[in-house]
Amino acid sequence: MSAGEGVDSGPATGTGELLDSLGPRFEGLEPRPTTDHPATRCRAEFIRPLLKTLRDEYGYLMLMDVTAVDWDEESPRFTVFYHLLNPKTAQYARVSVDCLDDDEPEVPSVVSLFAAAEWHERETYDMFGIRFTDHPDLRRILMWDGYPYFPLRKEFPLAGIETELPDSEVGEATEAKVLPAPMMGGPFVAQSGQPMSASEPRGRDESWTEHHHRPEDFDALEGPEQPETLEDRSGDKPRIED
Repeated sequence: MSAGEGVDSGPATGTGELLDSLGPRFEGLEPRPTTDHPATRCRAEFIRPLLKTLRDEYGYLMLMDVTAVDWDEESPRFTVFYHLLNPKTAQYARVSVDCLDDDEPEVPSVVSLFAAAEWHERETYDMFGIRFTDHPDLRRILMWDGYPYFPLRKEFPLAGIETELPDSEVGEATEAKVLPAPMMGGPFVAQSGQPMSASEPRGRDESWTEHHHRPEDFDALEGPEQPETLEDRSGDKPRIED
């Protein structure tokens, strides 16, 4: 039977009702705080059978998104999130899985259940460095092969990092590099031990622009200097070239 054929659309349940129904079948299933859709935390070994049950028995036929959160100094450091939609009831559900290894995070791929997961998982791998085991083609999708960083990890600066272009011939001809972007505050760094809602965004003093350049010794500074306000800087306002 193909996905969706003869499937009951399922009730538009809340988190409590969903857990009451699924809890006895999946050990360790527990609720996540939520203000909108049913949300639950699942163990990694149960993510495939749980999502299959939500698809086949509860009508969550569409995988809308796969993404992750880097909790910085907390452990588990990385959590993967799956957002599903029941198209008949317009009900969403959110499932999360913690990556137990902070240094080499991984979770099982769900491409065998949802074809849409192929690119979603590749993007999550590309941005966070989380590997999806049994993915049929786990390659970077936004950054080039060999790029040494994962841009959505907390230690990666919002301005970016100066990096050699992947094609040496292009770099030689243009004498160009991938340069950090001008900043107006940031990167946004959550304080450990505080809720994200209370601590994001919290910017370090990296508020340089094309007129207020990044100090060459910035990385060696023991602590950030107090930034000037934009009003205190003459000529710092953005301008449009003709």
